[in-house]
Amino acid sequence: MRGSALRGAAAPDGPTHSGRPGGSRSSAWAELLRLPALFTVPGDVLAGAATTPGHPGPRTLWAIGSSLCLYEAGMALNDWADRAEDAVERPHRPLPSGRVRPAAALTAACALTATGLALAARAGRPALGVAAPLAVAVWAYDLGLKRTPAGPAAMAAARALDLLLGAATTSGGVRPALSSAALLGTHTLALTTVSRHETQGGSPLTTLSALATTGALALALAGRASSRSPLSTEWSLPARPRASAPARPPITPAGHPLRAALALAYAATAARPYFHAALNPSPPLTQKAVGGGIRATIPLQAALSARSGAPLSALLTAALSPLATRFARKVSVT
Repeated sequence: MRGSALRGAAAPDGPTHSGRPGGSRSSAWAELLRLPALFTVPGDVLAGAATTPGHPGPRTLWAIGSSLCLYEAGMALNDWADRAEDAVERPHRPLPSGRVRPAAALTAACALTATGLALAARAGRPALGVAAPLAVAVWAYDLGLKRTPAGPAAMAAARALDLLLGAATTSGGVRPALSSAALLGTHTLALTTVSRHETQGGSPLTTLSALATTGALALALAGRASSRSPLSTEWSLPARPRASAPARPPITPAGHPLRAALALAYAATAARPYFHAALNPSPPLTQKAVGGGIRATIPLQAALSARSGAPLSALLTAALSPLATRFARKVSVT
């Protein structure tokens, strides 16, 4: 996938480019940073926090701020690294069109990375311990890994680390969030593999694999969590929860329809464009498949929160989806 290692929502088949040569400076930066895609970032941290005892608090907000900054650092760094390629394939982008100077984009990437790490430190030492490798993953992906066979794995690792950031901020540990991180990482791995050739046309086999992955993840999200799993906090609670972090109560039966509905929304958002691209792996349909898979990240995050017994976080995350779609029509996020 062409973009930062934290890249979230996109709609390559829909939005128009708000910035043109001669446009305002603010619109050029909005296009460079793909601001509408920011709506896909908070759900990672909230889904991670949902897996741990206790509830999100002020430190969770610091972690979300850190994640947003690292995400935008990756966006700026991505365009800086791809400025020569964009001059040929996407001359309207802010850097090749001259609306943003390459030095300014690189400076922004550095400043945003430093700010993201500072905010993570404010959220606590465990959060910084996750944010640091996350920043490394962002820079490594944008500066070279995205063009290698390790690119999809690097993208998946970055998404998984972003979710673990939420868990580390809330409880100081990431073990309860490993299951959710694995599910989110699997989705990202399949999506990134499809996106590697979106401008030349994809492979039916690759897209079918992503479609099968989407179906498997949707079933896993909708199904009842195993009470024997040491990673499940939804159905099994520790015998003696820590007094400083009250355990989250078991999810009620009313939570099952919410989780199932979100899992269905995830599958519906990603599966249809995947299926069309598998039948006809042309560049336009492959790009639509990538856009559908990226947009599906938000209902996936919401379903992960619901799976962990945090319906409010799930609903809050799900509410970001229409906002992401709406603003993506005004500023390109690809």
